[in-house]
Amino acid sequence: MIKESDLKVLFNSENIQEEISKLGKHLNEVYGDEELYLICVLKGSVMFMVDLSKHLKMPVKMEFIRLSSYGSAFASSGKVNAVDISLPDLNGKNVLIVEDIIDTGHTAKFLVDFINLNFRAKTLKFCSLLDKKVKREVDIDADYYCFEVDNKFLVGYGLDYDGYYRNIPYIGYVEV
Repeated sequence: MIKESDLKVLFNSENIQEEISKLGKHLNEVYGDEELYLICVLKGSVMFMVDLSKHLKMPVKMEFIRLSSYGSAFASSGKVNAVDISLPDLNGKNVLIVEDIIDTGHTAKFLVDFINLNFRAKTLKFCSLLDKKVKREVDIDADYYCFEVDNKFLVGYGLDYDGYYRNIPYIGYVEV
């Protein structure tokens, strides 16, 4: 079991909020006053999506889905488990998928393909708090992200280890 005392701070709360504010301002420029659907990938993305939504000025609708690819491991399994992926009609809508981290890319690709297969969105973009490009296994990139990170196991601010540490207000890492 990881202890919080084992964590090294990668991004403190102020760093995180500053980058989210910048991203929110950029998204306001991109979407103007057009309605935007935020698709939150639970559970890790909820804090990021809530804080990001506070900076958005356009009409926003929030939807929540559950996907999993980690389980109790320190690395993504590469297999996406769609726990709950029910969504409203997204045809003709601006859709922004909000994720905590994109690493191997399997979850991102699965979700983008799922939405493209089932809907004809006006726009579909992928937004991630963290982008771990060094771990990418499939050809997909975040359209928007706050931080690029190295190959570290990260916890805090929504990211967990076996369900724990999501509530830590900063992002930390452990050496594994």
